[in-house]
Amino acid sequence: MQYKTVKQGIFRARPNRFIAHVELAGETCVCHVKNTGRCRELLLDGATVYVEESRNPARKTKYDLIAVEKGNLLINMDSQAPNRAAAEFLPKLLPGLTLLRPETVYGSSRFDFYAEAGRGKWFWEVKGVTLEEDGTAMFPDAPTQRGVKHLKELCACLREGYRAGILFVIQMKGVSRFIPNDRTHPEFGEALRAAAAAGVRVLAYDCLVTPDTLSLDAPVPVFLNSPYDTPLL
Repeated sequence: MQYKTVKQGIFRARPNRFIAHVELAGETCVCHVKNTGRCRELLLDGATVYVEESRNPARKTKYDLIAVEKGNLLINMDSQAPNRAAAEFLPKLLPGLTLLRPETVYGSSRFDFYAEAGRGKWFWEVKGVTLEEDGTAMFPDAPTQRGVKHLKELCACLREGYRAGILFVIQMKGVSRFIPNDRTHPEFGEALRAAAAAGVRVLAYDCLVTPDTLSLDAPVPVFLNSPYDTPLL
């Protein structure tokens, strides 16, 4: 996926989860933050960030904050980008794909994608990952009851004869493993392990990131219990 008009700036402050103050060409601008997560380790005063200029003159904010540099890592932090990138990638992941439909309602649930490939009928959830520590990518960066609900609903789909998967889109390169963030939300880790045991396919992929593009690249080993256990294949 590709953005339109991207500019480099310097992050200065985040007064609330929707707004950031970014210095662009010496002027401080109010930008929309396209990620409601905490991102405390990313949005530090002085960090180099990238913003996309909106073409909508009616908007209150002219720019969207979409990426940030963290040391040697360039991290896309646009929470809408993983689904867009996944839509481009799922045809490669599912050979024989004949149908890919986003935002599909099933029962009382709404899943990111419904797919048909060969004889398989799939429901997929996509989660963007921006939290990294010492080469380990983790999700979530804040408690997510919605994420727990999605995992339980995917298990329900399996019981109805569908296939189900969760795809963690790691919005950076340079990580060597993915783990559930039990430290922040142990219930999500428990739900992910239960889903994997039930047959939900659990995948993590890193991304090629530039200031104006994001694309899924390579599989990343998933460790459900410990980064030192045998990874989930």
